[in-house]
Amino acid sequence: MYKATDLAKRDIINIADGAKLGSATDMHFDLNSGRVTAIVVAPSRKMGVFRAGAQNVVIPWEKVVKFGRDAVLVDIGPMT
Repeated sequence: MYKATDLAKRDIINIADGAKLGSATDMHFDLNSGRVTAIVVAPSRKMGVFRAGAQNVVIPWEKVVKFGRDAVLVDIGPMT
């Protein structure tokens, strides 16, 4: 079992292009079922500053592929 704080400590990696998306900052829940429906990822830092115009990415829970010790793998297609 994972805690939300455990999720926040892991990098979120997109397996479609190998990009480090950032870290989880929030979660969306279905209030009727109590299940997680998505994770919200803050943009990763690039050279010490946030990328201009970068916004949070909401990743549907179905796109989470694997939880690892250091990272969470997701498959959201190439980010352009």
